[in-house]
Amino acid sequence: MEQGYWHLGVEDFFTGLEQEKRTFLARSRRKALPKFAAVFDQGEPSRSCYYLEKGLVRIYGVSSQGKEPIFFMRRAGEMFGLAEVLESPLRRAGAQTLTASVLHEMDRRELELFLDENPRVARKVICILGRRLRYLSDQVGGLIANDVGTRLAKLLLCLCAESFANPASRQGPVDVPLKLTQEQMAAMVGSCQQTVCQFLKKFQDEGLIQVEMKQITLLDPTSLISRAEE
Repeated sequence: MEQGYWHLGVEDFFTGLEQEKRTFLARSRRKALPKFAAVFDQGEPSRSCYYLEKGLVRIYGVSSQGKEPIFFMRRAGEMFGLAEVLESPLRRAGAQTLTASVLHEMDRRELELFLDENPRVARKVICILGRRLRYLSDQVGGLIANDVGTRLAKLLLCLCAESFANPASRQGPVDVPLKLTQEQMAAMVGSCQQTVCQFLKKFQDEGLIQVEMKQITLLDPTSLISRAEE
């Protein structure tokens, strides 16, 4: 399972870089944003990158049909907005808070100086960007090769990755930590709300999960892993 979920980083970006983190926080601007606030919009100039101290942020696109596929969910401890701010193009995606969030914003010029002065952080950025690129490549491949049920099973397991650091937790039950709507899950697996609803019911009927309101619990993670690897 670890090999299949290599792209998930459950530790803080600055783990092992405590002095660098203090420097970053001192040189960045702290912003508190309410739920559903825009961090940046698709198509706007890339001026800053962000470190998420608290909250949840979705990275999403807007298609010509008005659909909003979700590419990533950024959780506390993660950096985002890195690739475009380093290259200076227009934003290829938007970012929006899904809960009240606290961000630290650093503009392009300050980031370039910070990376020049802190090579360990620069190496970490290169590693993170590489992992995210491979993750997107896997997602595109999954849309072609996997059915919606497989993609949904993988999503549920990915959301619980931090819990699976303890092997005993794979026996279940494990609560999915993010309470996403069916529309949000559909946007993340490239499907529609109705199909996601049908597969959630199917998983529940098979004893793999339990759904109560927005809380999803994995009752049998081992069997769900087998479903995700079909």
